[in-house]
Amino acid sequence: MRILAAASLLLFSFAAICLAQAAPQIILTSSLEHRIEVIVRDKYSLSPNFAVTIGTPSPSQFNDYEKLPITISYQDKSQTVNFLLSNDGARLVQMQTFNLTTDPVFHIGTAGRPIRGNPNAKVTIVNFDDLECPFCAELYKELFPATFARYGNQVRFVYMDSPLPQHPWAMHAAVDAGCLAAQNGVAYWDYVDYMHRHFEEISAKAGDLKMSFAQLDQVAREEGTVNRLNGSQLDACIAKQDQSAVKASMAEAASLGINQVPTFYVNGERVDGALPENQIWSVLDRALRAEGLTPPASQTPNAQAPNQQIPNSSNTQAPAQ
Repeated sequence: MRILAAASLLLFSFAAICLAQAAPQIILTSSLEHRIEVIVRDKYSLSPNFAVTIGTPSPSQFNDYEKLPITISYQDKSQTVNFLLSNDGARLVQMQTFNLTTDPVFHIGTAGRPIRGNPNAKVTIVNFDDLECPFCAELYKELFPATFARYGNQVRFVYMDSPLPQHPWAMHAAVDAGCLAAQNGVAYWDYVDYMHRHFEEISAKAGDLKMSFAQLDQVAREEGTVNRLNGSQLDACIAKQDQSAVKASMAEAASLGINQVPTFYVNGERVDGALPENQIWSVLDRALRAEGLTPPASQTPNAQAPNQQIPNSSNTQAPAQ
């Protein structure tokens, strides 16, 4: 259980010089401890059944501030957060350190996933997708084909699996898509395209999951035939319904704090939800500029022909990030 909210807790501006102190300067009185607890409970929105324990101050790297550990507990779960407390007991600061090279947002495990777009593009859109999700289908409409018409070879797309438990056929569809991806990236993307265009039709049969599963398998086999895949290998994979790869992708989504779909990353920048294409394009433009590239000239959204073809990338797979 995640006790603490991901949003910022409490930030008081302060000026400090990075100097270690020789010994603690603060004496915690019961009154000061109470004030600290009140602030922590208020800013974290803690209910009364959470316990707040104020630790012992110790020297910090900041002049005039001491490190103060505060532990928040609920039943058998607890988390300790290090704060800074000014020597005069007037300011409480909560700080976080972010690693600009090893943070997980820059190292999403896309190795081996099919790529759509230019495999050598410097801007990568990694989307955590659920093939039964109506909002994912909306994002699909915004990303393709207008974004390809605008950006051409400047971007590439990689989809990751994040089926939600409340969607009864999403896991099965993700497994079938993975069976296609194991042989051919184009077949994978054709299947994903079909799912997002026809998810309502498949969901209409969700009262009988066997019918939904049968339709998912049928579409997968049809894509296999069109793309000349090894039919026996595909049939065996579909029959096995091995969820391990999908669950590994779901675990990565969980490690990134993803609890909704669609959620996508543009060179590490997180975007939640299905957004209008002009907002998506602003994120892509920002990533291109950061890579020293010039974004395409502005154009009116939805200006492309409605039957614009979506390019695929043959059997190209994403390299490790």
